[in-house]
Amino acid sequence: MTSSRRSFLQTSIAAGAAWATGPFIRAADSGRKYRTALIGSGWWGKNILKEALASGRCKAVALADVDASVLELSAEQVNDWSGDTPKTYPYYRELLAREKPDIVIVATPDHWHALNTIEALKAGAHVFVEKPTGHTVNESRAMLRAARESGRMVQVGMHRRIGPHHVSGMKFLKSGAVGEVGMVRLFAHGGGDVEKPAPNEQPPDGMDWNFWCGPAPVRPFNKKLHPGGWRNFLDYANGTLGDWGPHWLDQVLWWSGEQYPKRVFCAGGRPIRGAAVNDASGQTSDAPDHQVATYEFEKFTCVWEHRRFGDNNNEKHKIGAYFYGTKGVLHIGWRDGWTFYPAAKGGKVDHEDSQLQEPDGHNIALLWADFVAALDQRRAPVASIELAHKASVLPLLGMISWRTGRSLAWDGAKEEIIGDPEASQLLSRPYRAPWVYPVV
Repeated sequence: MTSSRRSFLQTSIAAGAAWATGPFIRAADSGRKYRTALIGSGWWGKNILKEALASGRCKAVALADVDASVLELSAEQVNDWSGDTPKTYPYYRELLAREKPDIVIVATPDHWHALNTIEALKAGAHVFVEKPTGHTVNESRAMLRAARESGRMVQVGMHRRIGPHHVSGMKFLKSGAVGEVGMVRLFAHGGGDVEKPAPNEQPPDGMDWNFWCGPAPVRPFNKKLHPGGWRNFLDYANGTLGDWGPHWLDQVLWWSGEQYPKRVFCAGGRPIRGAAVNDASGQTSDAPDHQVATYEFEKFTCVWEHRRFGDNNNEKHKIGAYFYGTKGVLHIGWRDGWTFYPAAKGGKVDHEDSQLQEPDGHNIALLWADFVAALDQRRAPVASIELAHKASVLPLLGMISWRTGRSLAWDGAKEEIIGDPEASQLLSRPYRAPWVYPVV
């Protein structure tokens, strides 16, 4: 193995720890290009890869996707963007074995994140994986373990950790300008109505639908599910709480310094969208159309809420986090930046606009730049697997509470549900053969 592919060691696994001096990156190597592969070559994966190529520090060597038409189009686009001619693979294991990339981007549906990431780490690659880390709590724990054991770096797509208005809003919040915060409210709402089933179909020519389903249960192919709609199918993701929740719950952990809540309770359902359908003729999604989750921390209470109906058209802010303090209320949002509303009568409203990349409205370029800089400098990235794991677990606990219909006492130090064996079983789930659940 050449020096450019030797592992380097962490002096500490704690979030924010510096990477130890070692042979992996030398000062003279700081301008080298990383051989980069993409697993999951759809729209969002290509967004990430495009930023990687635009950084000037990456060469696209391979793409993997079980849909042949997606794979062909993605390879053409990569060539247009960079002049690179990546090899294409229908199956990611073959890619890892043959290409041995320096960096792997994992942009598959949530139910594949753990296996893709763990096998990429074992193959010697650093990983940029989309959030949430896992589909279940113990998948995320297994990913964290694999990262620690491999000595490789994992950056997670928590771009709000580096977005300019999030950074400045967090600085404002931590300065004490909001006073003592006793409650946080997180929310993400969108329009919607009754959901009608869509007919099942045959998978597109050239698509291995069985492999797409992978370790999860197999459903009939349906355009409500793929592409993109899988986020609201609980076999493959965890609905709006699992999709948006990691971003905003991470803001709470970032601000508070508390590592985990003591108790979690979540309620919700599908009173507007209607009962889920999955039969021989057609399907709807099956995720809740609304949920409210309460996270009881040591010094404050955090409430998450979402609706996929009844948009917040009567409110100034439609998404984000409200921090309720003794000196006023701070809203940290998405496209509307952050705004502080003082409690004192006649006090000055403070505001900062967002600075986002378009057309997707995120900050992937900044997050990728941090990833490469972290490799060069042998330090933890800003959205490390250590931090992202903690933020990803909280929505998953909310989903377990929702499924069981009762609150959960959580021992965050041991990552165990206290006194509820039935709920504890849901920290993992059975895998479909021949896939094997990863070791925690």
